[in-house]
Amino acid sequence: MAADSAALAKHFSYFADHEVTSDPLYVALCRHVAARPDLLELMQHAPPTQRVPNLLLASVHDRVLAGVPHALREYFPSAGGTRPPDRDLPATFDDFIAAQREALCGLLAARSTQTNEIGRCAVLWPALCALARHTGHARLALFDFGSSAGLNLGVDGYCYDYGSFTLGDANSEVPPIDCHPVGDHAALRRAAAHMPQIVERIGVDPAPVDVHDDAQVRWLRACLWPYDRVRLARLDQAVKAARQRGLRVQRRDDCAAAIEPWLATLATDVQPVVFNSWVLHYFDKPARAAHVQHMRALVQRCGIAWLSAEGAHIPLADAPPAEGGDAAVSDEQLAKGSQWWLTLSREGAAPITTLLARSHPHGRWVQWLDRG
Repeated sequence: MAADSAALAKHFSYFADHEVTSDPLYVALCRHVAARPDLLELMQHAPPTQRVPNLLLASVHDRVLAGVPHALREYFPSAGGTRPPDRDLPATFDDFIAAQREALCGLLAARSTQTNEIGRCAVLWPALCALARHTGHARLALFDFGSSAGLNLGVDGYCYDYGSFTLGDANSEVPPIDCHPVGDHAALRRAAAHMPQIVERIGVDPAPVDVHDDAQVRWLRACLWPYDRVRLARLDQAVKAARQRGLRVQRRDDCAAAIEPWLATLATDVQPVVFNSWVLHYFDKPARAAHVQHMRALVQRCGIAWLSAEGAHIPLADAPPAEGGDAAVSDEQLAKGSQWWLTLSREGAAPITTLLARSHPHGRWVQWLDRG
């Protein structure tokens, strides 16, 4: 237990120093939790793969957004609070934890981090365009593996602002998604020259979020940082659009097992695409290795395209060194960013995996690498 506590303390400290630096409330709370073994012990209620700082933060945030009457609410801009972190925050937080302990333990045990971040679509859309160019198929069927609420299924309905140019739906009601291109802007624009048509789309998830359920949508909001009003406004509009479009997300304990039955429903002139983003991170190493092997077999045997966007610690092939940063994004940030891998097979040959891009985990910047 002591070893677990020490590891969690380091995780919360790292989260404060590197992951939530733009949110002063979460920085203060992570540092407070890191110094308190009794608070770290709460994480034992979560499944081993979910013992991460953002699950505890989201659980607290959820109770605040649910309207629990407590002074901690005053610190959350997402709930109308205006009080900055101060010396009273630790005691206020401790009192909130004590009062809400049962509810928080229940959330930690039953919930998982569900950051259905449509900012990633600023990379997904040009990636789908590049896929259409690589395969010669403009008609795509999109299968979102581990899709949470399925908001990424609406990728063709959002507008993307890259500074000097825009892509996507200029008439979208969802606020434009800003994405800073690192390096060769022209390569990114060329990638989007072959705009596909998504003719079929479906999401699967072991614990999908129902966009028609207010409590479940609240959990999506709770997974955002309290100070990030831009992402909150974007999420609310994306949920509204998903409700209107009737995007489908199915519950599947084994998401991979749902792929082949789905393939059988598709027309022969449609290119199937299986997409995952920050999902494989939650697999243990043996399960992840087995999944990668299974997906490569499907690519070769069934002709699917596999598009995987995961952290740099889950490479699907040898990645070139990360370099070519700019004033906004350093080489170190590039090295730690998400890697977007496209795996294809030509007429049943051994699959070839290509690194299309590196990006911020939430799509705030992208370095486009594909020159094909």
